[in-house]
Amino acid sequence: MSCLSYVDKIILAPMVRMGTLPLRLLALRYGADIVYTEEIVDKKMVRTKRVVNDILGTIDFIDEFDGSVVFRTCNEESSYVVFQVGTSDPELAVKVAKIVEKDVAGFDVNMGCPKEFSIKGGMGAALLKQPDKVKDILTSLVSNIAIPVTCKIRLLPNIEETMDLARTIQSCGVAAIAVHGRTKEERPQHPNNNEAIKKIAHDLSIPVIANGGSKEIDSYEHVLRFRTATGASSVMIARAAQYNSSIFRKEGKLSLDEVIPEYLRLCIEYDNVFTNTKYCVQMMLRDLQETPMGKRLLDSKTEEEIYKIWGLLDYYKKKQEEFKNLSLKLQMTLPSMGHLEPAHKRAKTESTFFSRVCENDDVIKVMIPLRKPYQKHILPKTVLHEHASKAQHSKLPLYRSEQVDKLFFSTVVVEGKEYANRYLEKNKRSSEQAAALACLHALNLLPADVIE
Repeated sequence: MSCLSYVDKIILAPMVRMGTLPLRLLALRYGADIVYTEEIVDKKMVRTKRVVNDILGTIDFIDEFDGSVVFRTCNEESSYVVFQVGTSDPELAVKVAKIVEKDVAGFDVNMGCPKEFSIKGGMGAALLKQPDKVKDILTSLVSNIAIPVTCKIRLLPNIEETMDLARTIQSCGVAAIAVHGRTKEERPQHPNNNEAIKKIAHDLSIPVIANGGSKEIDSYEHVLRFRTATGASSVMIARAAQYNSSIFRKEGKLSLDEVIPEYLRLCIEYDNVFTNTKYCVQMMLRDLQETPMGKRLLDSKTEEEIYKIWGLLDYYKKKQEEFKNLSLKLQMTLPSMGHLEPAHKRAKTESTFFSRVCENDDVIKVMIPLRKPYQKHILPKTVLHEHASKAQHSKLPLYRSEQVDKLFFSTVVVEGKEYANRYLEKNKRSSEQAAALACLHALNLLPADVIE
């Protein structure tokens, strides 16, 4: 059984989209004692299978429906990472825990998320008013898995109700409880109720982890002050760590000029998805998104563009070449979506349109951005349509599209040949225009000023 202790710890909180492997590892290297994954919903996790990724040195949990990586972890964090699940079903919760328990140090149930998606699904903060269901979920987990079980809650409107719930949770045999000092209706601009956390910490015998204090935390000393103010055993940090994960350094915070490149190196080393990398750096920059560097980030549409901004393009290319060589040596594939499986064993459901295009040498791939200056010309799809219409014995262009982690990717078939633009776009319409633009470029049909 994992010997993870929740006493006297400084912890990276679970954060949707932020809490992926690169940020977790960076937080650990800066001094975090424990790191939580982002919340992963039970129904998504139970359709994954565990794959040993010898190219990256990771354990990947692959969605058998679309081939995407749902959860990625590695040995460096195995003794410190806590998997957080979104669930309202004891049976599904146990199934998820059984899937990951050999690769993580702890298992947490989200009982505090106020988002509409969670509440409508009976998860997160919806559980705060269902003590019987809370008990069913937690006792099932404690009875069936060999790693510590915890949960994270928010305050109920009445402190006595909250304390009753906390006592119920403690009676289930959990190792600790994290308490966010706001109700589900309150937001970060509202003050964190440190006194309520203090009452709960005083009342329980298990470790209480104080959460919600990022508004008053800007240094390691502030972390310690927050722990004292709440009387909690440990502190869990979300937004302050999102903005600058070196908040965990006892020696003091580093500048973002140092933190962001270190984060990006980890993204390169662990093949992080472009859209996630971009989102996380945007969250770190905050107001600095209006600077020249920030604007370049916002305009970026590929990994290469991001890494070039921070002087890491050569390192990215070097690692990509290493991954390619390892892929050949191990006879394994590492597509952009993070899917990994021996090529001769890959299930049809895991081979996505996007990954097949990336691997198919017969598809003519062009990298040319679809930018605003092109709008003074007729749209690429219109130009391509007119070209195909005039060509003898030619069928009209045929487009195929796929959504790739919030962005879109398209190909177009013209005169029996398939063309693709390596850039991903924000919507299907722009994605098809980008594919048409790539085709026009390959066929030398673009106006000279557009090419320039």
